[in-house]
Amino acid sequence: MDRRAFIGTLAGGLLAAPLAVEAQQAGKVHRIGYLTGSSLGALDAFKLVLGEHGYIEGRNIAIEIRSAEGRVERLSTLATELAQLNVDVFLVTVNRVAVAVREVAPKTPIVMTRAEEPVRLGLVKSLARPGGNITGIAIVAGPEIYGKNLELLRTVLPGRARIAALFNTTSSVNALWLKATEEAAGKLGVRLVPIGVRSPEDFEQAFGLMKQAEATGFVVLGEPLFFGPNSRLVNDLALRSGLASMWPLRAGVDAGGLMSYGVPVRDAYRSAAAYVVKILRGAQPGDLAMEQPTKFELVINLKTAKALGLTIPQSLLLRADQVIQ
Repeated sequence: MDRRAFIGTLAGGLLAAPLAVEAQQAGKVHRIGYLTGSSLGALDAFKLVLGEHGYIEGRNIAIEIRSAEGRVERLSTLATELAQLNVDVFLVTVNRVAVAVREVAPKTPIVMTRAEEPVRLGLVKSLARPGGNITGIAIVAGPEIYGKNLELLRTVLPGRARIAALFNTTSSVNALWLKATEEAAGKLGVRLVPIGVRSPEDFEQAFGLMKQAEATGFVVLGEPLFFGPNSRLVNDLALRSGLASMWPLRAGVDAGGLMSYGVPVRDAYRSAAAYVVKILRGAQPGDLAMEQPTKFELVINLKTAKALGLTIPQSLLLRADQVIQ
């Protein structure tokens, strides 16, 4: 897969309808409920696209923000809080968040920035015609993507290193992605060590198990549990244990991880804004086809590499979309 190829027409395509006529009531303020399981993502990019199409925060839209900060058990309560505000559309991040919202607001439109295997896990009927009240950006990540994560991490590790896979045992998505990672590891000849956790309280023990298994690095499977404040905790434990980390989103690298390879978050939020605009103009989410991004970015943290005593090959640095000094 060419990480630099990108269907850059998502926002443009969704908003291709004439912009001259806005079916808005005079003085109407649209309320958007934003719920995330961890960090606040790229809301600035989201607001920028809304503004380009006449939806200005403080003028004709209001954005209500709630974050579980990595504590997924809080999602139900936060979703209920937002539902009680009578929002017009929800902006959410991943599956767990969408499910929490759908349980309390089954008819309110939901736009996702990262719907994980949405058809296979029953969130929507199909990508082309989702049905129901959910649409947005779909991540259908097979062995080829996780194989790339493993391949990139192995490039910086000495010898035929063992690589661990850090996953959440309570996540159905993580179960699917662990299977894909194991399949990719078999094809690459990587000795994979699955390490499952249920909460941040399990992290320290998990790194002890990685060391016992003689792993020299690990890949993080995407899950709210590992992001937000918990990203820094995972990376601190990794440095203390001398383990190199590969993240699925650059937020993990911004929090001190070694590398990330995944969908650019800002692109996802820009695209999500395009869906929200269409819905505010009267479109039904079930009629809006879900889009799959094809651009993936590689980010490398040289400060972390130095702390781990690792030398990043020049060939890998040249391939990176961003290098953090």
